[in-house]
Amino acid sequence: MSQFAAQDTARRYQSVDAEKAHGATYTPDKLARFVAERIVENVALTEREIITILDPAIGDGALVLALLEALKDRTRATLSVRGFDTNVSALDESARRIRAAHPKAQLELTRGNFLDFALEADSNAAAPTLFSSRQTQAFDLIIANPPYVRTQIMGSERAQQIARKFGLSGRVDLYQAFLLGMAQVLGPDGAAGIIVSNRFMTTKGGGTLRSALRERFDLRHIWDLGDTKLFSAAVLPAVLVARGAASASAEAPRFTSIYEVKDEPEAQASDAVDALTRAGVVAVTDGRRFCVRHGVLDASGDDSDVWRLASNSGDEWLATVDRHAWKRFGEIGKIRVGVKTCADKIFIRHDWDSAFGAETPELLRPLTTHHGAGRFRATLPKKVRAILYPHEVVQGNRQAIPLENYPKSRAYLESHRAALESRSYVMEAGRRWYELWVPQDPQAWSAPKLVFRDISEHPTFWIDLSGSVVNGDCYWLAANREGNADLLWLAAAVANSTFAEAFYDHRFNNKLYAGRRRFITQYVEQFPLPDPTLPLSRDIIARAKTIYEENHAPETGNMERDLDTLVWRVFGLGVEEVRR
Repeated sequence: MSQFAAQDTARRYQSVDAEKAHGATYTPDKLARFVAERIVENVALTEREIITILDPAIGDGALVLALLEALKDRTRATLSVRGFDTNVSALDESARRIRAAHPKAQLELTRGNFLDFALEADSNAAAPTLFSSRQTQAFDLIIANPPYVRTQIMGSERAQQIARKFGLSGRVDLYQAFLLGMAQVLGPDGAAGIIVSNRFMTTKGGGTLRSALRERFDLRHIWDLGDTKLFSAAVLPAVLVARGAASASAEAPRFTSIYEVKDEPEAQASDAVDALTRAGVVAVTDGRRFCVRHGVLDASGDDSDVWRLASNSGDEWLATVDRHAWKRFGEIGKIRVGVKTCADKIFIRHDWDSAFGAETPELLRPLTTHHGAGRFRATLPKKVRAILYPHEVVQGNRQAIPLENYPKSRAYLESHRAALESRSYVMEAGRRWYELWVPQDPQAWSAPKLVFRDISEHPTFWIDLSGSVVNGDCYWLAANREGNADLLWLAAAVANSTFAEAFYDHRFNNKLYAGRRRFITQYVEQFPLPDPTLPLSRDIIARAKTIYEENHAPETGNMERDLDTLVWRVFGLGVEEVRR
């Protein structure tokens, strides 16, 4: 068995029997045909006597079957298929299906991990691997849906091992190594079509992989399939089509994105895959509507910049915003995620008073969570939570509060000492057993803060003036200097606007299911702010404060709509842009 072990990919096939019983395949047939056709369009097939094909995680063979069908009437070359998988049942099924449909195709299926084979193409491989006795092969065509296994599933030790072997950094998913492995074995005149998670395109941690893909492939087209739900798993897919050898003179890769919307349709299609050939808002027969956008990949920044779809209209829009931007959110204060205890059931409760009465711990602080999320001002959650917060700042340094001065808190924590000490990473870091894992800055809690939740269809940003601790299910921003509170009100107005939604969609091109956006540090820190000294900005700040004071009264809906229009105007965009 390979050095990466079968369990890395075994999870992918846990539902093999159930899926076959229902007639399903790992990759939907229509998507498989779509990928196969795109591969064939990007490779020259003439004058080839043998065409070698690779599927590094062949599963039930759906992708290879689609590629063989796409090649059937385009070439008379001998078709030689190589497939890998760690699951015996999957290999048997793929062999049966391929031989039945294409008996003339040469077929070699190997039970093992493709990554070992890929490492054989690397002259720096540290030791012989499972395939060390064979000559490394360069393939003409690769079609793949590599396994998607996150770090927390494969384990940190295995993830680090894979990262070292393939030069990856940050949070590692197994499919990333497969991508780089395929780059090592794709022939310079070959073409590949690969179905992957779209996550690497839009996170800082994917920067290393983005850079490597540009260096090792000639990327031709990227399809961000967004929330099309083409797979049962909760992974948003993308399709990459690439040629073998990267070239500095190559054209910018084409980029297509498709995400569900509620707008009125401009075109019709049978399903989400068919919709990819349309543009604008497309209605499909199951009742969903998708916004399909076409452009080119903007990968002009450094490795940390996300991959986004660039188009003339979108780039002009962003250029207008840039001309009217004074600073970015990240320049007025550091954006942080809230506290992480790694023992929420102990540190966070809503029943402190009723459960402990006179013995309620002294170190309690009010806690802001997503349960009280609201626009401009928090709402009152059904259960008001508080956190036992055992940290303070002494002479500018954060430290654990000495429990001997707080007997009730000490008694409570001692009653949970065994559970708290089981957090070995806290102890190994030289911390006290009762500390929070990520306490953030205790000194900053008393300052005015802009707080927001991570995942939401529409922005939900609010100002906290209560001095509460922010929980790890939210992010927060405190202004860098005293007297800058007005910048937070300005930021709240911008962040809660439809302008912010449009900016997010133009700049980051990343949504989750049902149109939900991710408001995380790397995105929000790039939100623009207008010059706060402008009369229009002063008006925006005043209106944001008024909305806060009205505390979700019915009339705030109209007030927010009026404020929304002002935000668009301050960035140089006319009122006619607001409803786009």
